[in-house]
Amino acid sequence: MTRWFEDVTIDEPFPLGSHTFTANEIVRFATLYDPQYFHTDVGLARHSHFGGLIASGWHTVSIGHRKMVDALFAEEERLRALGQEPGVSGPSPGVNSMEFKAPVRPGDTVTYELLVTGKRASNSIPGWGLLFNRLTAVNQHGELVYQADLVGFSKRRDYRLPTRLRLLRALTKIPGLGKLFKRGS
Repeated sequence: MTRWFEDVTIDEPFPLGSHTFTANEIVRFATLYDPQYFHTDVGLARHSHFGGLIASGWHTVSIGHRKMVDALFAEEERLRALGQEPGVSGPSPGVNSMEFKAPVRPGDTVTYELLVTGKRASNSIPGWGLLFNRLTAVNQHGELVYQADLVGFSKRRDYRLPTRLRLLRALTKIPGLGKLFKRGS
């Protein structure tokens, strides 16, 4: 999300767009990153338990992540066009769960969506909050193919460092004096 932590609404869906997977791109991705025969060899894949070529789960994840980042950039542009300053988001401290629910096959069009399922102030990083997100991917038949529960940082708009820390930060920028404060940290 490129909204300030305070502006993020729980349970508001964010459509991220769709992607159609081709056999060539499935093989190309898998050859580089997940070279298992059911991702790279059409002939051998026919004899697998999948009955044909399928995309690597990591390919499905990578496309979804790209769609998510593109949506963040588009949201930044939209807010700037409205004369608003976008918030600051990222990085992610982790993934709570990730499930590959069904194979993605050549010709499948997968539609991705992000849903914020919860949020709270960060306990470890002052001025930031945590967003709990569910990323889903559904094929053209309405079948869920991938789902992940992600966590991301989002900056709080109105947070100000305590006066003592602002003073220390300013003092560290003074030549000579800065060395004293950095050494004692």
